[in-house]
Amino acid sequence: MNLEKQIIEDIKAAMRAKEKERLEALRAVKSAIMLAKTEKGGSDEITEETELKILQRLVKQRADSANIYKEQGREDLAEKESKEAEFIKVYLPAQMREEEVVEVIKKLAEDNGITQQSEFGKLMGLAMKQLSGKADGKLISSAAKKILS
Repeated sequence: MNLEKQIIEDIKAAMRAKEKERLEALRAVKSAIMLAKTEKGGSDEITEETELKILQRLVKQRADSANIYKEQGREDLAEKESKEAEFIKVYLPAQMREEEVVEVIKKLAEDNGITQQSEFGKLMGLAMKQLSGKADGKLISSAAKKILS
């Protein structure tokens, strides 16, 4: 079952269970998928990679919002955003641990002969392509910097 169908089924389940916060998060995901399908140049079907990027973007937006709310002393809103992020994370693949990310990046650097700090961009491009959706971009960046230093 593709993500959109799964989200629709989960929206129905959340409505039946009267889970308001989960329902809001799922509706946001459905809306983002619909926007991606209807945007200029888009097709009626979206790839799994695009779905993954949408989910990651939504989680990141909610995490950023939660941080801003915490800074401003609005714990109630921060908690709401954090809960929504957790509901959306369910649909993302399991994230890799830092040790695993470091090993993958080390192997990429060795296989491509990347040894200097000036080649950081090249290593990041390769790493992001391979680890997209499996690890956070900040984690990938810090691991690449650590390996090249």
